[in-house]
Amino acid sequence: MKSMTGYAYQENVTEAMTVSIEIKSYNSRFLDLSVNQPYWLGRLEGRLREYASSRIQRGKVELNLRVREKNASLQVTPDPEAARAYMGAVMEISDALGYAGEVPLSLIISQEGVLKSERLTDPETYWAAIEPVLAAAFDEFEASRAAEGKALERDILEMVARIERVAALVSSKVPEMEAMFKENVRTRFAELLDGQVDEGRVLQETAALMVKYTINEEIVRLGAHLASLRKELAENPAPGRKTDFICQEINREVNTIGSKNQMMEIGQAVIEAKDALENIREQLRNIE
Repeated sequence: MKSMTGYAYQENVTEAMTVSIEIKSYNSRFLDLSVNQPYWLGRLEGRLREYASSRIQRGKVELNLRVREKNASLQVTPDPEAARAYMGAVMEISDALGYAGEVPLSLIISQEGVLKSERLTDPETYWAAIEPVLAAAFDEFEASRAAEGKALERDILEMVARIERVAALVSSKVPEMEAMFKENVRTRFAELLDGQVDEGRVLQETAALMVKYTINEEIVRLGAHLASLRKELAENPAPGRKTDFICQEINREVNTIGSKNQMMEIGQAVIEAKDALENIREQLRNIE
């Protein structure tokens, strides 16, 4: 189990260049990947995305790549026509304003398009330097998510155990509930019939009440859902989505038990189960 939140930073410095990679992630229902790299390495964005997608299934992920070269290979191309056009425009403005000073060359050179620069890049050369740093960063990133995931798993399993104890308590109260129904029916019959009680009618009415308010099926289904939740947490490396569905089923059974409840102890147990389940659902929002 892994948390969707994590952080990693890796850097490698050589004589030719420095490569650094930072990875940050937050909660998200789906994989939302943002890749930031130098504009002149845009051709590598697809590889960065493919690699990241192979290591992450869910979460909002920010991948930041920085590359600093000590001796970058640049090709600079002048555009004299653009320079003359800028010079002509500046001179026209100078004449209009009566300005007799010289136009500095730095002003013309700094205009867009006068000097065009292009970094000479070989994608394979840069990828060979980037890939090991990328792998190390994701190893660190996965380790941080796994460590937090273990803490989340411990907390979730504690909440599951709370609900299991509630289910056991509710189950133990079923015979007591039946006895309570029988006593209530007998008391009402005694009041209506001046103390003459037909045990057959008492049993019949008690059975009818048990059919209406029985929670045996809900307890069985609740136990099955809790077992499924434990199994999913133990066996699925990315249980987030499926466990959310299981929690919906658990919530349905707990609500039904609460609606059929006729005893104060069961009512209190249902409240505890709902509190534990809400904690589970909150934690599952952090799991991949």
